[in-house]
Amino acid sequence: MNTVNSIVWFRQDLRLEDNPALEAAISIGLVLPVYILDDKSADEWKMGSVSRWWLHHSLTALNQSLNGGLHVFKGNPSEILKRLIKEKNIQKLFWNRCYEPWRITRDKLLEHDIEKLGIDIKSFNGSLLWEPWDVAKSDGTPYKVFTPFYKKSSAMMPLQNLKPNNLASLKLISCAQTNNKINHLELLPKYNWHGSIEKKWCPGETGSHQALRKFLIKNIEQYKVGRDYPALNAVSRISPHLHFGELSPKRVWSEVLEASQNRKIEPQVEHFQRELAWREFSYSLLYHFPSLTTRNLNQRFDIFPWKKNPDSLEKWQRGQTGFPLIDAGMRELWQTGYMHNRVRMIVASFLVKNLLIHWETGAHWFWDCLVDADLAANSCSWQWVAGCGVDAAPYFRIFNPVIQSQKFDANADYIKTYVPELKNCPVKYIHDPSSAPKDKLRNVGIKLGIDYPKAIVDLKLTRKESLDAYNKMRTSF
Repeated sequence: MNTVNSIVWFRQDLRLEDNPALEAAISIGLVLPVYILDDKSADEWKMGSVSRWWLHHSLTALNQSLNGGLHVFKGNPSEILKRLIKEKNIQKLFWNRCYEPWRITRDKLLEHDIEKLGIDIKSFNGSLLWEPWDVAKSDGTPYKVFTPFYKKSSAMMPLQNLKPNNLASLKLISCAQTNNKINHLELLPKYNWHGSIEKKWCPGETGSHQALRKFLIKNIEQYKVGRDYPALNAVSRISPHLHFGELSPKRVWSEVLEASQNRKIEPQVEHFQRELAWREFSYSLLYHFPSLTTRNLNQRFDIFPWKKNPDSLEKWQRGQTGFPLIDAGMRELWQTGYMHNRVRMIVASFLVKNLLIHWETGAHWFWDCLVDADLAANSCSWQWVAGCGVDAAPYFRIFNPVIQSQKFDANADYIKTYVPELKNCPVKYIHDPSSAPKDKLRNVGIKLGIDYPKAIVDLKLTRKESLDAYNKMRTSF
């Protein structure tokens, strides 16, 4: 059989193992691995600062795995791929599918453009457990509620064991590029705040395997309950690895099942599987409702009286609201590129329901600051908290940050980690310093407004204002 020259276009699948596009190319001949940074097509959803930091290191790791054979470009994918096809006598183009609206639009146009050259194009599912169009109701319409989606999708399991890879047969097509090709993408920020992030993460395929193993060995046994407590190390922390495709969800699902054998942790495993399924549900919603990123799925909210309050927004972003759990979460985000899941819900609720600032504003801030910034999960989660999405939390469910703090960070270990100016504050008052007697704070060297900010809003008053606005909106229809 004649050897076939193929391009494998890496996108959100920055790994070698369990990579169907790569495996298909290896099986028929020589491979030219390519990555293209396409900010123009992404427009407002081009990667944020922290995601770009992660991408730099993930591409570096992938390039090392390919012995320097990854070819990296920036610009129009159609033009770049057509040039490579001509230069390298390419017969086939392989990629794994992406599901963001802008990528779907671009890929359809690109596919039509390149097929005119007589090039065979094949795409694969390398990012999800189930394709968005495979999990549907009996009438073919998409699910808008998670529970029936989960029941239907779970019935399509279990997955078969992953096939052995054929990486030993990988042979690359030579293509001249300078050694500092990844640096030419200019992904790293010019300021050095990312130094603290580097201490927390290990981007790349090897780092993803390490993170998954650590979770399965140490943390999964307390996952169901422990995942609600931000001071505990009970979460997987694999979300950025999944987003960048350094780890496939099929591998995660398979390894979780394997690691759970004979350990009597079925409730923990089932709860973790639900979280994987929620990720799938988010992608299904984004695929079927591409306006999810910018428009209220519940159109009643189109008349909701959101406020523009740049001063309160800045204090929220900087972790200076006077509510320690909110401030701890926002500072964790800035310092590490991550925020604990429960705290994400609480800080989001505070922004949209206490400050009455539009959920899109919060979604964009998370997009710029999160290492696991994922368009489907980010958009779906913000609409869920705001109450304007499908299967959304009721709008009247407003998280009280003081009560949440007392319940899930009772000893204030999480707060003290990210709000160290309160480390000497008595636990009785640390969850709501603005309600503490002045002498109690003065005795431990804390003066509100100087050492730590006063609460920027009254929770009871803003809750009432929010609910009044919601009821007025609801009765307008």
